[in-house]
Amino acid sequence: MLSGELRQRGVNVITTCEPGGTPLGRRLREAFLETEETVAPMAELLLFAADRAQHVEFLIKPALDEGRVVISDRYADATFAYQGAGRGFPEATVDQIIKLATGGLKPDLTLFFDISVENALHRMRSRSETGERINRMDAETADFYTNVRAAYLAIAEKEPNRFCVIDANGSVEEIQSKVIETATKYLESSKGAKE
Repeated sequence: MLSGELRQRGVNVITTCEPGGTPLGRRLREAFLETEETVAPMAELLLFAADRAQHVEFLIKPALDEGRVVISDRYADATFAYQGAGRGFPEATVDQIIKLATGGLKPDLTLFFDISVENALHRMRSRSETGERINRMDAETADFYTNVRAAYLAIAEKEPNRFCVIDANGSVEEIQSKVIETATKYLESSKGAKE
């Protein structure tokens, strides 16, 4: 919805996701998220790093070089939250792997859609009940997601100029309105800073 709104406003936007933003990434995503095999935590961390390295090199950097706005559904903060806090890897280890995979490329703006763990688990169960495709991450515990959420909120507190927390407990329309407002405000201020 954000990309559609920005395109209507004349912004040159590309959308992508992690994992899965490149052909290799789609295969890695399928292998990781849809496997019934137990995945070693280190393999999970390195798999996401491999996807990100490919994503940065062959999709994100070329798009930025063309002057495009890149909207990615997840990026390096997800690794800090899921593999760092969720899986218990030390911050220094996660940081080193992220820097290797990204070459230090960080987003200018990150939107974190904050929702209570209870509501998130309810939404995941609802997807399962309606036959929507679920993956192995949907089967994680409430404690896992509590740690993930806390990690995201800690990043937001540490980097308030880059990170914006969006209350995701409301309706799609309410959330979308806040997203458009936040993204538009950021793009206008960054455009003014460049002029």
